Amino acid sequence: MGAGRLSREARELYGRIARGDQVDVDAESGVLEELVAWRLVAVQTDGPGGPQGMPVVLDPAEAVRRHRDAGLARLAAAARDLVDAPTVADELLPEFERSKWWSGPGSEFLAEQSVVNARIAAAVAGARCELLTAQPGGGRTREQIEAALVRDGGALARGIELRTLYRDTVRDDQITRTYAACMSGRGAQLRTHIGPFQKMVIIDRSQAFIADYTVQDAGARAARHVKDRGVVAFIVEVFEDVWRRSEPWQGEGRPSDDGGDGAGAPLRTTALQREILLDAEQGVLQGVTAARLGISPRRLSQEVSYLREAWGAPTLAALVAKWVRSPDRALVDEDRRQRGDSGRVGAA
Repeated sequence: MGAGRLSREARELYGRIARGDQVDVDAESGVLEELVAWRLVAVQTDGPGGPQGMPVVLDPAEAVRRHRDAGLARLAAAARDLVDAPTVADELLPEFERSKWWSGPGSEFLAEQSVVNARIAAAVAGARCELLTAQPGGGRTREQIEAALVRDGGALARGIELRTLYRDTVRDDQITRTYAACMSGRGAQLRTHIGPFQKMVIIDRSQAFIADYTVQDAGARAARHVKDRGVVAFIVEVFEDVWRRSEPWQGEGRPSDDGGDGAGAPLRTTALQREILLDAEQGVLQGVTAARLGISPRRLSQEVSYLREAWGAPTLAALVAKWVRSPDRALVDEDRRQRGDSGRVGAA
């Protein structure tokens, strides 16, 4: 019998109780409980803990009203649950999508920085012949350097070949320079690159750690541990391509204007960057420059941001002021002679 309907047996029992007929409470306890649940009858007792007495009928109109109100309340709650269901789906769907990317036959998603660090440390500790790292994030903190000295120094002590890439700006960072000088003295090879590149750690060309781009809102510290041989081989080639275009470094700083080491040095620039700076010097709009050079406005903006950071220029005007005094400015004519003055260096 449905919860919203009173059974035929309960209706008959209600009539008998109302007429004062004798009722066997024990024998008809199930039907009696139904009437009590509907609040159609109340069972008298002789006192606390005493035997049950005879049931007494209650006002059916009041009982039905209460039953109806309770049913409507349940329906309202169910309706609210149905209304909230899409919200629940919206909240949980990202987690479901994330779970599909956590692991697979060739890679594993690592969400937490502590997990990433522990996994890399374990992989480096088990390296047999080679460790390739690319660190595009600029200068490193003293704590990071101390941890790297222990980890990378241990690898070198075991005879592991170590090659590391940095952004060119680290030549002005004393902490990173000290690390580079120390590791170079132990046999590590380090190079710096003038432009951006991807962060990666490659162990024995059999596994790699790279930034994750598959999980939405994963966070900047998330990583992907890759073991697929084909993908790892591709990552190695990406590293080697940047390595071939980078400058060897053993911890020395750039020579400053007064002949010492420091950040006042003339920066090495690519042909593309020199064309961008030349247009900025002449007041050409960046959109026009991007079209002339065959690059996207976003790419141009990234190059300008890098040059401002590298040169310590807070504004574009300050960058131009440094550029016109730089020896790199004299390279523009040579650039154009080499390419026949096409003005298109988007592939640089």
